[in-house]
Amino acid sequence: MPELPEVETTVNDLRPGVLGKKIIAVEILKSGSVAAPSEAEFVKGLKGRTVRELRRRGKFLVFKLDNGQSLVVHLRMTGSLILASSKLPAEKFVRIILRLQGGRSIHFRDVRRFGRMWLVADEESVVGDLGLEPLGPDFTLSTLSAILKKRTTAIKPLLLNQAIIAGIGNMYADEALYRARIHPLQPSSSLRPAEIKRLHASIQSVLSQGIKNKGASTDTYLRPDGGKGAAHLQFEVAHQKGKSCSCGGQVERIVVGQRGTFYCPRCQRLHPMIRGGGTANAD
Repeated sequence: MPELPEVETTVNDLRPGVLGKKIIAVEILKSGSVAAPSEAEFVKGLKGRTVRELRRRGKFLVFKLDNGQSLVVHLRMTGSLILASSKLPAEKFVRIILRLQGGRSIHFRDVRRFGRMWLVADEESVVGDLGLEPLGPDFTLSTLSAILKKRTTAIKPLLLNQAIIAGIGNMYADEALYRARIHPLQPSSSLRPAEIKRLHASIQSVLSQGIKNKGASTDTYLRPDGGKGAAHLQFEVAHQKGKSCSCGGQVERIVVGQRGTFYCPRCQRLHPMIRGGGTANAD
Protein backbone atom coordinates (compact mmCIF):
# COMPACT_ATOMS: atom_id res chain seq x y z
CA MET A 1 0.00 0.00 0.00
CA PRO A 2 1.41 3.43 -0.82
CA GLU A 3 2.26 5.05 2.51
CA LEU A 4 3.82 8.40 3.41
CA PRO A 5 7.19 7.80 1.67
CA GLU A 6 5.53 6.54 -1.53
CA VAL A 7 3.08 9.45 -1.63
CA GLU A 8 5.83 11.99 -0.84
CA THR A 9 7.96 10.49 -3.61
CA THR A 10 5.03 10.75 -6.02
CA VAL A 11 4.54 14.41 -5.11
CA ASN A 12 8.25 15.20 -5.48
CA ASP A 13 8.50 13.40 -8.82
CA LEU A 14 5.32 14.93 -10.24
CA ARG A 15 5.92 18.57 -9.27
CA PRO A 16 8.34 19.52 -12.08
CA GLY A 17 6.00 18.11 -14.72
CA VAL A 18 2.66 19.43 -13.47
CA LEU A 19 3.12 22.78 -11.72
CA GLY A 20 1.90 25.62 -13.89
CA LYS A 21 0.38 23.20 -16.40
CA LYS A 22 -3.21 23.47 -17.59
CA ILE A 23 -5.43 20.39 -17.64
CA ILE A 24 -6.74 20.38 -21.20
CA ALA A 25 -8.80 17.19 -21.05
CA VAL A 26 -9.98 14.53 -18.62
CA GLU A 27 -10.79 10.97 -19.67
CA ILE A 28 -12.51 8.48 -17.36
CA LEU A 29 -11.72 5.08 -18.83
CA LYS A 30 -13.31 3.05 -16.03
CA SER A 31 -15.97 4.28 -13.62
CA GLY A 32 -15.77 4.06 -9.84
CA SER A 33 -12.65 6.06 -8.99
CA VAL A 34 -14.29 9.50 -8.65
CA ALA A 35 -15.63 9.94 -5.11
CA ALA A 36 -17.04 13.45 -5.61
CA PRO A 37 -18.66 15.20 -7.40
CA SER A 38 -20.36 13.25 -10.21
CA GLU A 39 -18.08 12.04 -12.98
CA ALA A 40 -19.55 14.57 -15.42
CA GLU A 41 -18.99 17.44 -12.97
CA PHE A 42 -15.50 16.12 -12.20
CA VAL A 43 -14.51 16.24 -15.88
CA LYS A 44 -16.10 19.65 -16.42
CA GLY A 45 -14.60 21.10 -13.24
CA LEU A 46 -11.03 20.04 -14.03
CA LYS A 47 -10.93 20.95 -17.71
CA GLY A 48 -9.14 24.25 -18.26
CA ARG A 49 -7.79 24.49 -14.71
CA THR A 50 -4.11 25.10 -13.97
CA VAL A 51 -2.18 23.28 -11.23
CA ARG A 52 -0.73 25.91 -8.87
CA GLU A 53 0.47 23.72 -6.01
CA LEU A 54 1.03 20.05 -5.24
CA ARG A 55 1.64 18.67 -1.76
CA ARG A 56 1.03 15.68 0.48
CA ARG A 57 -1.27 15.39 3.50
CA GLY A 58 -1.00 12.04 5.22
CA LYS A 59 -1.41 9.49 2.41
CA PHE A 60 -3.31 11.97 0.21
CA LEU A 61 -2.03 14.08 -2.68
CA VAL A 62 -3.52 17.57 -2.93
CA PHE A 63 -3.42 19.43 -6.27
CA LYS A 64 -4.34 23.08 -5.67
CA LEU A 65 -5.95 24.60 -8.75
CA ASP A 66 -6.04 28.17 -10.04
CA ASN A 67 -9.70 28.66 -9.09
CA GLY A 68 -9.11 27.73 -5.45
CA GLN A 69 -10.51 24.21 -5.75
CA SER A 70 -8.48 21.11 -4.93
CA LEU A 71 -8.06 17.77 -6.63
CA VAL A 72 -7.46 15.32 -3.80
CA VAL A 73 -6.14 11.83 -4.59
CA HIS A 74 -5.83 8.75 -2.37
CA LEU A 75 -3.91 5.89 -3.97
CA ARG A 76 -5.22 3.34 -1.45
CA MET A 77 -3.77 -0.16 -1.87
CA THR A 78 -2.50 -0.33 -5.43
CA GLY A 79 -2.71 3.13 -6.97
CA SER A 80 0.03 5.05 -8.78
CA LEU A 81 0.14 8.29 -10.72
CA ILE A 82 2.24 7.90 -13.88
CA LEU A 83 3.45 10.95 -15.80
CA ALA A 84 3.58 9.88 -19.42
CA SER A 85 3.62 11.21 -22.95
CA SER A 86 0.11 11.94 -24.17
CA LYS A 87 0.95 9.77 -27.17
CA LEU A 88 1.40 6.74 -24.94
CA PRO A 89 -1.68 4.48 -24.97
CA ALA A 90 -3.19 3.66 -21.60
CA GLU A 91 -2.38 0.22 -20.22
CA LYS A 92 -5.17 -1.95 -18.83
CA PHE A 93 -4.99 -0.77 -15.20
CA VAL A 94 -5.29 2.96 -16.03
CA ARG A 95 -8.64 4.30 -14.87
CA ILE A 96 -8.41 8.08 -15.38
CA ILE A 97 -6.21 10.25 -17.60
CA LEU A 98 -5.57 13.95 -16.99
CA ARG A 99 -4.13 15.42 -20.18
CA LEU A 100 -1.85 18.41 -19.61
CA GLN A 101 -0.73 21.19 -21.89
CA GLY A 102 2.71 20.48 -23.31
CA GLY A 103 2.09 16.92 -24.43
CA ARG A 104 2.12 14.97 -21.17
CA SER A 105 -0.60 13.22 -19.17
CA ILE A 106 -1.15 11.89 -15.66
CA HIS A 107 -2.35 8.29 -15.75
CA PHE A 108 -4.16 7.14 -12.62
CA ARG A 109 -3.19 3.47 -12.53
CA ASP A 110 -5.00 1.29 -9.97
CA VAL A 111 -4.85 -2.49 -10.10
CA ARG A 112 -7.41 -3.27 -7.39
CA ARG A 113 -9.61 -0.20 -8.00
CA PHE A 114 -9.73 1.09 -4.41
CA GLY A 115 -8.11 4.49 -5.13
CA ARG A 116 -10.25 7.60 -5.18
CA MET A 117 -10.26 11.18 -6.49
CA TRP A 118 -12.21 14.17 -5.18
CA LEU A 119 -12.68 17.62 -6.73
CA VAL A 120 -13.66 19.88 -3.84
CA ALA A 121 -13.91 23.54 -2.92
CA ASP A 122 -12.31 22.85 0.47
CA GLU A 123 -9.69 20.10 0.83
CA GLU A 124 -10.50 19.87 4.54
CA SER A 125 -13.76 18.15 3.62
CA VAL A 126 -11.57 15.18 2.65
CA VAL A 127 -8.42 15.45 4.80
CA GLY A 128 -9.71 17.46 7.76
CA ASP A 129 -9.86 14.51 10.16
CA LEU A 130 -6.24 13.48 9.72
CA GLY A 131 -3.89 13.58 12.69
CA LEU A 132 -0.35 14.86 13.12
CA GLU A 133 2.23 14.72 10.36
CA PRO A 134 5.01 12.51 11.74
CA LEU A 135 7.69 14.53 9.93
CA GLY A 136 6.12 17.88 10.85
CA PRO A 137 7.22 20.30 13.57
CA ASP A 138 4.25 19.46 15.81
CA PHE A 139 5.24 15.81 16.11
CA THR A 140 7.49 16.24 19.12
CA LEU A 141 8.59 13.71 21.71
CA SER A 142 6.33 15.33 24.30
CA THR A 143 3.36 15.22 21.93
CA LEU A 144 3.88 11.54 21.20
CA SER A 145 4.25 10.83 24.93
CA ALA A 146 0.93 12.55 25.64
CA ILE A 147 -0.79 10.57 22.88
CA LEU A 148 0.46 7.24 24.18
CA LYS A 149 -0.23 7.98 27.83
CA LYS A 150 -3.98 8.26 27.21
CA ARG A 151 -4.42 5.02 25.22
CA THR A 152 -4.24 1.37 26.24
CA THR A 153 -4.64 -0.01 22.71
CA ALA A 154 -1.74 -2.00 21.26
CA ILE A 155 0.93 0.25 19.80
CA LYS A 156 0.80 -1.13 16.23
CA PRO A 157 -2.89 -0.26 15.59
CA LEU A 158 -2.34 3.15 17.19
CA LEU A 159 0.44 3.93 14.72
CA LEU A 160 -1.91 2.97 11.87
CA ASN A 161 -4.74 5.21 13.12
CA GLN A 162 -4.74 8.06 10.60
CA ALA A 163 -6.79 10.29 12.91
CA ILE A 164 -3.90 10.23 15.39
CA ILE A 165 -0.79 10.16 13.19
CA ALA A 166 -1.20 10.65 9.44
CA GLY A 167 0.76 8.71 6.85
CA ILE A 168 2.19 5.69 8.65
CA GLY A 169 1.04 2.39 7.19
CA ASN A 170 1.69 -1.27 7.82
CA MET A 171 5.22 -1.57 6.45
CA TYR A 172 6.72 1.47 8.12
CA ALA A 173 4.97 0.79 11.42
CA ASP A 174 6.66 -2.62 11.50
CA GLU A 175 10.03 -1.09 10.68
CA ALA A 176 9.69 1.69 13.27
CA LEU A 177 8.69 -0.74 16.03
CA TYR A 178 11.58 -3.02 15.17
CA ARG A 179 14.12 -0.20 15.34
CA ALA A 180 12.64 0.92 18.65
CA ARG A 181 12.67 -2.68 19.97
CA ILE A 182 8.98 -2.51 20.87
CA HIS A 183 6.57 -5.44 20.53
CA PRO A 184 3.64 -4.57 18.19
CA LEU A 185 1.14 -5.76 20.82
CA GLN A 186 2.61 -3.66 23.64
CA PRO A 187 -0.14 -1.47 25.16
CA SER A 188 0.56 2.13 24.22
CA SER A 189 0.20 3.51 27.73
CA SER A 190 2.70 0.96 29.08
CA LEU A 191 5.64 2.24 27.06
CA ARG A 192 8.52 3.50 29.17
CA PRO A 193 10.07 6.94 28.52
CA ALA A 194 13.16 5.40 26.91
CA GLU A 195 10.97 3.33 24.59
CA ILE A 196 8.89 6.36 23.59
CA LYS A 197 12.07 8.28 22.83
CA ARG A 198 13.33 5.43 20.63
CA LEU A 199 9.94 5.13 18.92
CA HIS A 200 9.78 8.85 18.14
CA ALA A 201 13.24 8.76 16.59
CA SER A 202 12.60 5.52 14.70
CA ILE A 203 9.33 6.75 13.16
CA GLN A 204 11.07 9.79 11.73
CA SER A 205 14.19 7.94 10.61
CA VAL A 206 12.25 5.10 8.94
CA LEU A 207 9.99 7.51 7.04
CA SER A 208 12.88 9.79 6.05
CA GLN A 209 14.88 6.82 4.80
CA GLY A 210 11.84 5.61 2.86
CA ILE A 211 11.57 8.98 1.11
CA LYS A 212 15.31 9.03 0.39
CA ASN A 213 14.97 5.60 -1.24
CA LYS A 214 11.93 6.71 -3.30
CA GLY A 215 9.36 4.49 -1.61
CA ALA A 216 8.89 0.74 -1.44
CA SER A 217 7.84 -1.30 -4.48
CA THR A 218 6.85 -4.47 -2.65
CA ASP A 219 3.83 -5.05 -4.90
CA THR A 220 2.25 -2.65 -7.37
CA TYR A 221 3.62 0.78 -6.40
CA LEU A 222 5.36 2.63 -9.23
CA ARG A 223 6.98 6.06 -9.30
CA PRO A 224 5.60 8.63 -11.77
CA ASP A 225 8.30 7.74 -14.28
CA GLY A 226 7.10 4.12 -14.21
CA GLY A 227 10.13 2.92 -12.25
CA LYS A 228 10.24 1.27 -8.85
CA GLY A 229 11.32 2.60 -5.49
CA ALA A 230 14.10 0.93 -3.49
CA ALA A 231 12.99 1.44 0.12
CA HIS A 232 11.90 -2.19 0.49
CA LEU A 233 15.47 -3.30 -0.13
CA GLN A 234 16.35 -1.75 3.23
CA PHE A 235 13.51 -3.35 5.21
CA GLU A 236 14.67 -5.32 8.20
CA VAL A 237 11.38 -7.00 9.17
CA ALA A 238 8.51 -5.89 6.90
CA HIS A 239 7.77 -8.75 4.47
CA GLN A 240 10.87 -10.55 5.80
CA LYS A 241 9.42 -13.64 7.50
CA GLY A 242 12.16 -16.13 8.31
CA LYS A 243 14.99 -13.64 7.89
CA SER A 244 17.73 -13.85 10.52
CA CYS A 245 17.90 -10.90 12.89
CA SER A 246 21.20 -9.51 14.15
CA CYS A 247 20.17 -10.67 17.64
CA GLY A 248 20.20 -14.29 16.48
CA GLY A 249 16.42 -14.65 16.26
CA GLN A 250 14.21 -14.92 13.20
CA VAL A 251 11.55 -12.55 11.89
CA GLU A 252 8.04 -13.89 12.48
CA ARG A 253 4.62 -12.91 11.19
CA ILE A 254 1.57 -12.45 13.42
CA VAL A 255 -1.77 -10.71 12.92
CA VAL A 256 -2.36 -7.51 14.90
CA GLY A 257 -5.58 -5.58 14.39
CA GLN A 258 -6.33 -7.69 11.30
CA ARG A 259 -3.04 -6.67 9.71
CA GLY A 260 -0.11 -8.92 8.92
CA THR A 261 2.71 -7.84 11.22
CA PHE A 262 6.40 -8.71 11.06
CA TYR A 263 8.69 -8.51 14.08
CA CYS A 264 11.58 -10.22 15.89
CA PRO A 265 10.32 -11.97 19.05
CA ARG A 266 13.79 -11.93 20.61
CA CYS A 267 14.53 -8.21 20.47
CA GLN A 268 10.91 -7.01 20.52
CA ARG A 269 9.74 -8.60 23.74
CA LEU A 270 6.30 -8.00 25.21
CA HIS A 271 7.05 -6.62 28.66
CA PRO A 272 4.34 -7.21 31.30
CA MET A 273 4.19 -3.96 33.26
CA ILE A 274 1.45 -1.49 32.41
CA ARG A 275 1.21 1.91 34.06
CA GLY A 276 -1.17 1.42 36.96
CA GLY A 277 -0.41 -2.30 37.21
CA GLY A 278 -1.50 -5.39 35.31
CA THR A 279 -0.11 -7.38 32.43
CA ALA A 280 -0.15 -6.98 28.69
CA ASN A 281 -2.47 -9.27 26.75
CA ALA A 282 -0.78 -10.86 23.75
CA ASP A 283 -3.89 -12.61 22.40
